[in-house]
Amino acid sequence: MSQTPPSIPDRAPEQPASAAQPRGLFFIWAAVAFVGVSLALQMGLNANFLAEDIGIEPVQIGHLEAVRESCGVLALGVLALLAGMAEPLIGAAMLALLAVGISAFTHVHSFTWVVLMSLVWSQGLHVWMPLPASMTLSLAEPGRAGHRLGQTQAAGAVGFGSGLLLALGLSSLLGVGMRPMYTIAGVTALAAAAACLAIPRQIKAHRPRLVFRRRYSLYYALCLLEGWRKQITISFAGFLLVKVHHTPLQRMLIMMIAVQVAGYFASPAVGRLIDKIGERRVLLFYYICLIAFFIAYALIPDPRVLYGIYIADSAFFVFAMALTTYANRIAPSGDLTPTLSMGVAMNHVAAVVMPLICGTLWQMYDFRWPFYTGAAAALVSIVLALRLPRLARAKEPAHAEAL
Repeated sequence: MSQTPPSIPDRAPEQPASAAQPRGLFFIWAAVAFVGVSLALQMGLNANFLAEDIGIEPVQIGHLEAVRESCGVLALGVLALLAGMAEPLIGAAMLALLAVGISAFTHVHSFTWVVLMSLVWSQGLHVWMPLPASMTLSLAEPGRAGHRLGQTQAAGAVGFGSGLLLALGLSSLLGVGMRPMYTIAGVTALAAAAACLAIPRQIKAHRPRLVFRRRYSLYYALCLLEGWRKQITISFAGFLLVKVHHTPLQRMLIMMIAVQVAGYFASPAVGRLIDKIGERRVLLFYYICLIAFFIAYALIPDPRVLYGIYIADSAFFVFAMALTTYANRIAPSGDLTPTLSMGVAMNHVAAVVMPLICGTLWQMYDFRWPFYTGAAAALVSIVLALRLPRLARAKEPAHAEAL
């Protein structure tokens, strides 16, 4: 997709072409911020709502997460079918699905309806996820693509943090229950959909393209294992704290706010560290720490210690950016985006399979087994990461890539 601002043929003749650009960026940022609020409410409430209100069992959480993550794979097919349509209109439609699915949690009282509505909102979210970056790049000035993408990510972070603070304030100060907050999440998603309608519609969706090449197999394998790790933390760590250790909603929200603060300060530091010492050492440190985290979940009975582990474990997601920088170093520019897309697809394959296996293990044995499998996956990741170069090499010159 072009990184120069698209032409806006349907504007008023007296309107300068550049006027649509800042307006479009503003509404992209507004949509991303509103989505951040909506997702913060959903993620902040999720473990407590499922465990305390619905009374979900471990095997059911595995089925639910597998259904939700399968939408990430289906999203590639949906985007392929919608190729050529205006991305703002696709975004508005998908965010309307997000609004319907999340707000429906206000009224659901059975696991079956939780699964059905999760399928609705998750499909909308997964199709939406690549669109903000794509639309931002289409409207970014030449030479300022990175700056504009950073602003888009910042808008999402502000929205997510605001959503967590909103949930904490509503529950702690006003005594608002979880179900009404799902209605608020749906309303903010609808606001995001409305913002999309104000974005210039000349931004067209491109057919997603995947690249599977043998020389990138190490990257694919690490992405697969990262998907396994990600779902253990997202699906089972919070569920463990609520189901086994009876952590109240306000405490879960405070921990998630702490994760956001830690990530805000850690992300640039980790990025500089990757540039300085390379992906190999960063990923080895990351995977060694993950083994310690997963074993701690399984063996430490004191919830106060586990709160600190949960915050550190969740904040450590920033280290996974080393996978992206590794792909950027080994893939020529023409392969980069489809290679990253294949990495995302591999991540989602693991995210579908892992909850089914680990939910069954928890149900058949006990809560420790999902975390033991996480430690095993991290150990395999260490073996693979040892194959990375000690200092990641820069890309070969363009003429060499063509050979």
